[in-house]
Amino acid sequence: MEGYIRLYRKLLENPIVCKDTEHIAVWIYLLLNSTHKQYDVIFDGKRRILKPGQLITGRKSISSSLKISESKVQRILKTFENEQQIEQQTTTKNRLISILSWSEYQYIEQQDEQQVNNNRTTSEQQVNTNKNVKNIKNVINKKDNVEVDDFFESIWNLYPNKKGKNKVSTKSKKELSKLGFDTIKEVIERYKIAKPDWQHYQNGSTFFNGGYIDYLEQNYKEPESEYIPTSYYYKEC
Repeated sequence: MEGYIRLYRKLLENPIVCKDTEHIAVWIYLLLNSTHKQYDVIFDGKRRILKPGQLITGRKSISSSLKISESKVQRILKTFENEQQIEQQTTTKNRLISILSWSEYQYIEQQDEQQVNNNRTTSEQQVNTNKNVKNIKNVINKKDNVEVDDFFESIWNLYPNKKGKNKVSTKSKKELSKLGFDTIKEVIERYKIAKPDWQHYQNGSTFFNGGYIDYLEQNYKEPESEYIPTSYYYKEC
């Protein structure tokens, strides 16, 4: 038999149980061997349900386990019964004993067990929730990365200097995708106008990692044209 029982210090205040060491030994034997869950048994040739705080035993079994004479065991059990510590149903082979105060122990044990189960369930639910959230995030991130890569591929094809493609960071690709295809296309066109000599174009990695920022509409300034007044050519006579 596995598990444990609660043994209260208040037990020492019970004069019936603490009459002598043999009374205490028999009482603890009953506590340790009582069931804490219902299950079916055969007693006196009949099928019945053994309830928490009950056990089927006999004075010979108790005597053998505790090294106490059978007659003394019999007297102790009878004392417990008379003092309403237990109830007994006896047969020629064994006896069914019910501990009347078991509910005091069992109630707290059930509370603890329920709390443990509740904590375990909550922890398991949290773990499952975290796993589900993580899986969902992984799916979303994977989908987003595919879309970002596809977008970058489309704008890379627009840029004339095809150097350093693998050096463009994921962060830069995401920032570019937020701006949209049309905006990046306009940025590249502005850059081409500002740099008519294609040989001086920045490497693609340099441009897309941040070089494009100067050519966004809000940052770009048209170069000032060299305007020469007409009066310069016509002097007064």
